[in-house]
Amino acid sequence: MPARLTIIAVGKLKERHWRDAAEEYLKRLKAYATIEVVEVKDRDLSRDAARAVADEGADILDAVPAGAHVVALDSGGRQMSSEQFAEWLSAHGLEGRSHVAVLVGGTAGLSRDVLDRAEEKLSLGKITLPHQLARVVVLEQLYRAFRIMRNEPYHR
Repeated sequence: MPARLTIIAVGKLKERHWRDAAEEYLKRLKAYATIEVVEVKDRDLSRDAARAVADEGADILDAVPAGAHVVALDSGGRQMSSEQFAEWLSAHGLEGRSHVAVLVGGTAGLSRDVLDRAEEKLSLGKITLPHQLARVVVLEQLYRAFRIMRNEPYHR
C-alpha cells in the first residue's frame, strides 16, 4: 500500500460542510499514510473556459510531485467497487509505487494536458458530482480502502 498520497485539487473547499468532511477523512487517513492536499487556484470560466481549464491544468502539472504515480479523476476513467479500489491501491505498494497523486479537476474538469500526463484515469461513477464533493468522496474511498486492506471494521 502506498505510504504517501497527494491530492491535487482545483480550488478551495469554500463551504464549511465540505471542509469539515475533508478534514475528518484527512485526520483518519493519517493513521495509514502520509497525505497532503495541494489546492491550485480555480479560474473564472465565464470569459474563456478553455483558457481557464488550461491554466488550471498547468498549475496541476506544476504541483505533481516527482516520482508520484499520477491518477486523474475522469468520467471516462475506470470504475471500481470499493473492494477493487482497495486491491488497486494495495497493488501499487506491492509494485513499488509508494507515492500516488490523485488529480481532481474544477468545475470544468481536467485539461487534456493533465489527462495525457496521468498514468491512470479513474471514475467515481457515471453520475456527475460537484468537484468539492468529488474530493470528499476520494478521501472517503481512500480511508475505506485502507480499512479494507487491514480487515478493520468500517466497510459494510
